[in-house]
Amino acid sequence: MRTEDVLAAVATGLWRWNNVTGLVSFDAEAARLMGLAAAPVEVTESAARARFHPVDWVEVQGIVSLAVAEGTLAEARLRVVDHEGRVLRTVRSRTKPLAVDGSYELVGTLAEVPEPQPGTSAARAPVTGDWRRNREAFLLDAGRALAEARSTAEVLRVAAGLSMPGFEPAGLAVFGVDGDRIRVIGHHGHRQGEEEPFLDMPLATDYPAAEVIRTGRAIYLPDPGEYRRRFPTTWPLAEKFDRRSWAFLPLINAGRTIGAWMAGFSIPVTFSPDERSVLTTVARMLAQALSRASVHESERELTDGLQRSMMPTVQPDIPGMAVAARYVPTGGGLEVGGDWYDMITLPSGKIALVIGDVQGHDVRAAGLMGQLRIALRAYASEGHHPDAVLSRASRFLAGINDLDASDTAADPRFATCLYIEVDPGTGLLDIARAGHPEPAIRLVDGTMLVRATAGGLPLGIDPDTDYPTTRIVLEPGETMMVCTDGLIETGGHDLETGWSRLRSIIEGHDLWGTEGSGGLEALADALVQAVHGPSSHHTTGPLVDRREDDIAVLLLCREGGSCGVGSYGQAPAPVRRTVLTVAQAEPERIAAARQQLRDLMHDWADEDQVDSAVLMVSEMVTNVLVHTDGDALLVAEITGEHARRRIHVEVSDASDDMPHLRQPGEMASSGRGLVLMELLAETWGVDPRGEGKSIWFELYEGSSAPAVPSVEPAA
Repeated sequence: MRTEDVLAAVATGLWRWNNVTGLVSFDAEAARLMGLAAAPVEVTESAARARFHPVDWVEVQGIVSLAVAEGTLAEARLRVVDHEGRVLRTVRSRTKPLAVDGSYELVGTLAEVPEPQPGTSAARAPVTGDWRRNREAFLLDAGRALAEARSTAEVLRVAAGLSMPGFEPAGLAVFGVDGDRIRVIGHHGHRQGEEEPFLDMPLATDYPAAEVIRTGRAIYLPDPGEYRRRFPTTWPLAEKFDRRSWAFLPLINAGRTIGAWMAGFSIPVTFSPDERSVLTTVARMLAQALSRASVHESERELTDGLQRSMMPTVQPDIPGMAVAARYVPTGGGLEVGGDWYDMITLPSGKIALVIGDVQGHDVRAAGLMGQLRIALRAYASEGHHPDAVLSRASRFLAGINDLDASDTAADPRFATCLYIEVDPGTGLLDIARAGHPEPAIRLVDGTMLVRATAGGLPLGIDPDTDYPTTRIVLEPGETMMVCTDGLIETGGHDLETGWSRLRSIIEGHDLWGTEGSGGLEALADALVQAVHGPSSHHTTGPLVDRREDDIAVLLLCREGGSCGVGSYGQAPAPVRRTVLTVAQAEPERIAAARQQLRDLMHDWADEDQVDSAVLMVSEMVTNVLVHTDGDALLVAEITGEHARRRIHVEVSDASDDMPHLRQPGEMASSGRGLVLMELLAETWGVDPRGEGKSIWFELYEGSSAPAVPSVEPAA
C-alpha cells in the first residue's frame, strides 16, 4: 500500500507550497479537506489563501518564518472556509521547510481536528484575535522596557520581570560567552547556591545552553523526559530545580551569537508555534539590549579611565592652603572633552595651578588636551616662569597643528589656559593667561571680584605670542576660583550674566561660618549644581540655544580666616581689599579698574558715592598714564561696620612730580582731577613715597554725598 493511501485512510492529506513559484499542490485527501474536489490539484498561492480564515493565514506567515529560521517543524491550526467565509472545519498543518538558495518549499500534512473545548490545554493552541492583541501588547511593553535599559543589570532586571501572555517562566538565566567557556551573567527564580554548577562551564559541555551557543539554534524541551533523553549528563543537575519545561534560545546580535537565554517553566508547555514566536522575539530584543548595554558600559569604563588619568586629584596637604576641584563632562559621546585642570609641585617649592580648555568636544580634543597637559607639566617642572611656560606650550600646540595641516580631517585647534604660580607661605600669585576667563576672588566678607589680569592669545594660534604676568596677593581667608567657560556660559549665558549667576552662589555660600557648611568642597558642589542641577533650568541666559560645554573648576583658599577646614570660629574682621595694576601699554584696563571698584562697593548704601568714587579713580589712573612714564597701582580698601564703613582708595606711581590744585580754564585739557577730588571726596591727599607718590581719597558711608559733576571719564 502506498504512503498516500495510508494517510488517506486516516483522513490525512499531503500538500506542498513553493514560495518561489507561488504554487500550492494538494493530493486528493488534502484537496477534500480544503473544500475542493477530491482529486490532486495545483492552485496559486492566492487561491489557497482564500480557503483559509484571514486571521489564521496571517498567523501562519510568522510560524513559517520561525520554522525556516530554526529549521524546525511549522505547526498550526487553520480554519478552512468556503467562498462565503463560513468555517467548514479546522485542520492541523505540520510542514517542514526545505531551504533552497535563499528560498524555501514547505512539504507537510493536513489533518482534520475537532474544535477544542474550553478549559482544555488544546484550547490554548488556536490563535485568536484577543490572544494576538495580548501578545502584541506584551511585546511592545517588553521592547520599550529593554530599549530603556542602560546597563546589563537593568536589562536582566527587566528580563526577570517579563510576564508572558498565557505562560510565565518560573526561572530565567542569561549565559554569556567568554572564550571557550560559558558563564551565567544573570539569573532569576533560583535559590542561593542552586545555580552554582552552571555559573561557569566549558563550551563543550553537554548542556542545552552550550549547544545553543555552539549551533545558534533554539532548543525546546517540553517535558523532563525529553531533557533526560537529550542531555543525560547535565539532567541530574537540572532535575533539582523541579521544572516541567525548558526553552533555550540563542542571543544573536548582528549575526553573531553572544550568548543564550533559558526560560524554565513549572507547568508543562508544549511550545506551540505562537509560544515559540514570542520567546524568539523576546530573545532577539534581549540580545540587542545586552549588546547596547555592553557597549555603553565599555564606553563608560573607557571614559572613567580617561578621566582618572587626565584629571589628577588635587594635593590635599598644601601648607596654609585648601584646594577643591571638579570636572563635569558635557554628557555626550565618550563624555571626555578638552577641559582639564592640573596641580604641579615646582622645583622652587611653590605650587602651579593650571586650568584650560582645548577647542572642541570630541576624541581629538581629549587627545590634544592630554598632550598639552603633559607638555605644560614638563615645562613647569623645569622651573620656567609662568609666561615662559605658556609661550612654550603655545609653540608646542602650534607645532602639532602644523604637523596635522596635511590631514584634511584634522582641523587646527587652539586652547585657552590659565597658569598660576602659588607661593603658599605668602599668598603671592603670579598669573599668566592665554585667552581664558579671568580668575575670581571671594574676599573675606564674601564679596566676589572678577580680577582683571593681563593676557595673550589662546595657545596654538601664534607661536611667538607673549604672555605678560599679573601678580596679586591672596589674603588670609580669601578664596580664588578659576574655571572654564562651561561653568560661566552653560544654560545660554554670556560672560556678564554667567558671572552674575555665579556671584550669587559664591557670595551666598556659608564658607566658614557654621559647622556642617562643608567648606570649600561644598562650595564646589554648589557651583556645579547651580549650572547642572534642577535650579539651573530657571536661570537660563539670553543665548538659550547655546551648546552645553564641559566644566572644570578649581578653588584655592588661603587659610588664616577660614576655608571650611580646621575649627569653626568667629569670622575674620570684614575687610575688603583689591589691588590692580594698570600698565602704560594697557589703557583699556582703566575700564577694568572702574568695574573693579563698582564690584567692591556693590552693597554701598549711597549710589551717588559709588559714582563719585568711580569717577575719581578713572581720573587718577588716567592722569598717571598721561603725565608719567610708569604704571598705575590701584589699591582700594573698605573697613568698618555695615552702613558706617569707610573706603580708602589710592593710586601710586613712580614719578616724583607732585600734582597741585589749580583752577583750569574752560578750554583747558587737564587740571580737573584734583578739583573733582576736592568736590567729591570726604578727605584726600598726595603723599610722597621713597620712589614716586600716592594720591588718595576716602569716602564715609552714611554721610551726605555731593552731586557728581557732569564730567565724562577720561578713558
